[in-house]
Amino acid sequence: MYLKSVLLENFRKFGDKNNIIEFVSAEDYKKDSNINIAPKTTLIIGKNNSGKTTVIDALYKLIKNISFKAIDFNFDYLKKLLNLYISENLDSEKLELPTLKFVVTIGIDNGKEDILTNIIPFMSLEDTEKSKIDIIVEWAVRDRELFIKAVKEFISKDFKTQKFDRFLELIDKTDFEISYYNSNRDKKKNFSLKKLIEITPIRANNVNSENCLSDAFSKIVDYRYSNVLDPQIASELDSQIIDINDRLTRDISMQHTNNINLSLSKMILGEKCQVLLKSNLNFQKLIKNVLKYEYVEGKNNIPEQQFGLGYTNLMMIIAEIITYMEKYPETSFNSQINLISIEEPETFMHPQMQEQFIKNINEMIASLLENNKKHVNSQIIITTHSSHILNSKIHEGNTFNNINYITCSNNYANSICLNDDIMIDFPKNNKNKDCWKREQKLKFLKKHIKYKISELFFADAVIFVEGITEYTLLQHYLDIDPRLNKYYISVILVNGAHARVYENLIYALSMPTLIITDIDIKREKIEKGEKDKKCPGQEPFYMQMCSDKLRGRKTTNSTLSYFYKNEYVENIIKGDYKKLNNLMIICQKDPIENYYSTSFEEAFILTNFKNDIVRNVLEKVKPYIYIEIISNGGVRHNSYKLQKKLSNLKSNFANELLYEILICDDKSLIPQLPKYIKDGLQFLQDRLGGN
Repeated sequence: MYLKSVLLENFRKFGDKNNIIEFVSAEDYKKDSNINIAPKTTLIIGKNNSGKTTVIDALYKLIKNISFKAIDFNFDYLKKLLNLYISENLDSEKLELPTLKFVVTIGIDNGKEDILTNIIPFMSLEDTEKSKIDIIVEWAVRDRELFIKAVKEFISKDFKTQKFDRFLELIDKTDFEISYYNSNRDKKKNFSLKKLIEITPIRANNVNSENCLSDAFSKIVDYRYSNVLDPQIASELDSQIIDINDRLTRDISMQHTNNINLSLSKMILGEKCQVLLKSNLNFQKLIKNVLKYEYVEGKNNIPEQQFGLGYTNLMMIIAEIITYMEKYPETSFNSQINLISIEEPETFMHPQMQEQFIKNINEMIASLLENNKKHVNSQIIITTHSSHILNSKIHEGNTFNNINYITCSNNYANSICLNDDIMIDFPKNNKNKDCWKREQKLKFLKKHIKYKISELFFADAVIFVEGITEYTLLQHYLDIDPRLNKYYISVILVNGAHARVYENLIYALSMPTLIITDIDIKREKIEKGEKDKKCPGQEPFYMQMCSDKLRGRKTTNSTLSYFYKNEYVENIIKGDYKKLNNLMIICQKDPIENYYSTSFEEAFILTNFKNDIVRNVLEKVKPYIYIEIISNGGVRHNSYKLQKKLSNLKSNFANELLYEILICDDKSLIPQLPKYIKDGLQFLQDRLGGN
């Protein structure tokens, strides 16, 4: 058995949709000699305050049977209920009362010898062949009539601006009960999730004292002493501790106890007040106060107080896992679902340590199991907002499966369960070339996501660009934009027209996304300033693209052809930009100074052909070409030639531009972005909520 999914309805930020978290099945790590926990780990990712910890809190309360409070309800849900609670509605049998609902779905491994005793109450004869069983859990008002009576009294009062706060107090005073139902809504009595599931939470930031490492490892040593150590050795040690106590008590009595009691007798008559000083040493006190935790650095032993916070936090996580592994009950191997949740392990860790986290935990578990006869059949759940841990999960596991992305929309948490099939829409069972394309796309995504792509999971909006010039400049223009610099907008370089590979992921994440790509008007060799053997007598030239020369021209940009379902430039530049849900695709569809630019560099040059910064940079990067152009029509009429000559110097051009912009004190002299870029940024601003 394993925890397959959990649905959270009206719990904190979760509403009644997009509220399912999926989990990877449990694995017996002992059976697999080549342990790799990455594909066996469920990742819950999202920005701060999105609802990651909420999932673990819900599981913990359900499993440990902890009562819910008013603050555990979704406040928007409670406000809607409060608006319904008016006199004419209160006697309706259909009136909804505050209720938290959870659906815990248990996966059944038919090929394994699971002991189903704890879940049998939720199974019928026809369920024996099913791969999953639903347990519906509701936290609901115990007595409907009493609650309605309390609400009637509540709405008769005028609480002014405090009405909702007082409603929360009413809910906390109300008697609730937890009930369990099967999928047929049959109520099951005398059941508790605690019998079926065990959860071991490892919280974020376990570094709570100078001696936290000593305390953590003392518990491990104490457990091993009590439960693992050879009984004869333990007995001998206990005898030695008893002898020490006896000797210390005698010595203290001779040296101190008698003298103290003699002094007390001078003040208090008789034997009414005497003291007995004795040694009370035991193994637990010995280990807690004597065990010294140090790490070795060269020839020096460094005390734990000098341990860096990142390493201390990592060691605390490891200590918690070792404790769990040591205490793991062998009897629960097939009869109970065992969860280990690790909350935000990246706390205090530098990026490289975060990147190696899953690999380090993997090697540690392998080491612990090497000489251990126990089977460990657990599900590992990690909540994080670290792009580095996300990278580690994807690359160590070689898959996008078992990643739950939680985002917020209109005050509600939305859970998106990612997997390889969502990322790529080609069917697995198709054995033709489309199947090959699917695998190639997945391979590209897995490789490319390592290079900053994972940041998009934690961004407010995303911009995909295909060239180094727009990548370098756009980040600066976002920083100085008073409308957009309050948001975290991730600019991602995809090196060529490959942004369409991310289409499914873009739709799944539902965040405002802009693809900035080039129209890439197809020209003949001779029109690109290159000699063509087919036309030996014709001199090469650089064709400036006017509207009268567009007829019949195609784009070489595969992203535009894909989204516009058309490769002819005339059809692409008609009408508005392509918008698909949360995605907008922009290119140089409008003429600038009567010319159609074919790239960002050309559009930038045409937009700012009179700008001193742009002209100075062009002269610096391409001095001879610039002098030639100035004497032959100027920058405006030679924009295409300039961008062709810059093709091998785009990075240099971008960096020089950025440098000149940064040192410019007069903001009015800074070059303007091309119109199509401004249109795209306006789209992002509108989707992000205007001002």
